[in-house]
Amino acid sequence: MDFFFDDLALPSSSQSTSDMQHEEPHGFTAETHLSPDMPEDPKSWSGKSSLTSATEGQEQHTSSSIAEISRRVQELVEKMNDSRTTNQQVLDSFQEKLVEKVTETCQKMKEHMYTIYDETSKEMEVMLQELCEVLESCTKLNSELEEASQALESLRGALAITQASEP
Repeated sequence: MDFFFDDLALPSSSQSTSDMQHEEPHGFTAETHLSPDMPEDPKSWSGKSSLTSATEGQEQHTSSSIAEISRRVQELVEKMNDSRTTNQQVLDSFQEKLVEKVTETCQKMKEHMYTIYDETSKEMEVMLQELCEVLESCTKLNSELEEASQALESLRGALAITQASEP
């Protein structure tokens, strides 16, 4: 939110109240009070040239004080707005760099993950090859065992016939 005090009106010497106010667009109020020893009724000022010149001098001093305060406030507001703009630029820059770093890190993680996949795949391929060789060996041994079992079965059958023929 930006604040500007460009429309600050200074009280004129023709105002006749002791409290002069100017409402600012953002709710700020600039007030000036005449000196307590000055009469509040402007009619009583006529004919008193020293009092009139003192009042005019005070009004000029008050006007210049208000102008100085207004200028300083405007400078502070501009400084604050510049600071906010700078902060936003820093934050935007940080966000861009963070997105770049996160993207870079994700890419590195993907590459590392794929490297591990490749290594794991090669290790699994070697293990699967070994498993295939073991299974082939088991199949061969199972066939030999079956042949031996059949040979033993034939031998047992032959022994049973021989024992049955002997009285």
